[in-house]
Amino acid sequence: MECFISDTQFQIKEPTVVTIGKFDGRHKGHQKLLSRMLEWKKACGYKTAVFTFDMAPVAFMEGKPQKVITTNQERRNNMEKMGIDYLVEYPFTKEVSHLSPEKFLETILLGKMNARAIVVGTDCGFGYKRAGNAELLKAQKESLGYELEIVDKKQDDSVHRDISSTYIKEELDRGNIEKANELLGEPYAIHGLVAHGNHMGGPVLGFPTANLLPPPEKYLPPFGVYVSKVLVDGKYYGGITNIGKKPTIRGDNPISVETFVFDLDQDLYGKPIEVQLLNFERPERKFQSLEELKSQINKDKEYGLSYLERFNCL
Repeated sequence: MECFISDTQFQIKEPTVVTIGKFDGRHKGHQKLLSRMLEWKKACGYKTAVFTFDMAPVAFMEGKPQKVITTNQERRNNMEKMGIDYLVEYPFTKEVSHLSPEKFLETILLGKMNARAIVVGTDCGFGYKRAGNAELLKAQKESLGYELEIVDKKQDDSVHRDISSTYIKEELDRGNIEKANELLGEPYAIHGLVAHGNHMGGPVLGFPTANLLPPPEKYLPPFGVYVSKVLVDGKYYGGITNIGKKPTIRGDNPISVETFVFDLDQDLYGKPIEVQLLNFERPERKFQSLEELKSQINKDKEYGLSYLERFNCL
């Protein structure tokens, strides 16, 4: 996959089928849209191209990061997994925010991205104040010479609600990881390089851990302990993961994602890993002593092993 990151001068020369959106989470609704693009590619030979911004427009307007289920790097990984050919992360600026929908369509989607076909959801929005929509695309397609497909939203049939990033964030807020994963179509994940922590896990508690420091824009579920799967060097391991600030350990600890990986004995510092959350076991809390914490971690481990075995997660 070729990425154009914060680049306004890019040019895709091959004919493409294009879609637009934030693609936060690559949930089942996104997968439906992207799968239709791949079908266009198979039928017509067009390369697949996704347009998004390098930051959420609301983050630019408010001057602070917006919490996202998937960071930009995670989104790139997701698009590559789907088999997308081109990903455009266009810089969002004041000038870009004032582009009319018609100008956006003609200069970026048709001009820079060489779109021969456009695939969008029914609720798509683009251009100044998101004034561009599916109806405008319908109205322009004959005169501008592109094909168009409008894809209905994917629904959660159990509650007759559209699957969206907002819906998934609500379930994450409740600690309802299983439901969030159902809507995502895959486990909620946190990626990163294993960082040095306070080195309490192995020497003091007897449970060596892999420590990730999530970026401030990463949308996290409630602080607490989760059953997890961990991807290391292409292989999955079971684990238990604590998200939070480790209140039992003295000091002002940063928010971390700390995982005790089962059946893995190697130095992970500096390695890229992916932690997938499967089940919320308990909230994070402060223990009266390290011995009490160690005892609880043993219980967490037993819970995690039982869960992974019961649901055949590995």
